[in-house]
Amino acid sequence: MNQPLSQDVVAHIASLARIDLSQDEISHFTEHLKKILDHVRQLEDLDLDSVEAMSHPYPLSNVLRDDVVGPTFEPQEVLVQAPDVADGQFRVPPILGDPS
Repeated sequence: MNQPLSQDVVAHIASLARIDLSQDEISHFTEHLKKILDHVRQLEDLDLDSVEAMSHPYPLSNVLRDDVVGPTFEPQEVLVQAPDVADGQFRVPPILGDPS
């Protein structure tokens, strides 16, 4: 940003975003945004030429487990515990209106 952050700039940005701010809020956000921009300027000044670009700070590999068939329950063993069953399936209340 080439121009210094002022209350007029913050008010203009708020109006572009269709955000109504009181004068107190404009003052508050101006001070906070100045601090944020100062911190970003500090980050921009860091010498990162020797730092390798990365997409994640930790090395990742496929974290999914292998799809292995294991012991399962019999359908009737599970359905007997359900509050409502119809035609060998769980019966739940309709969520999109009347089912008819």
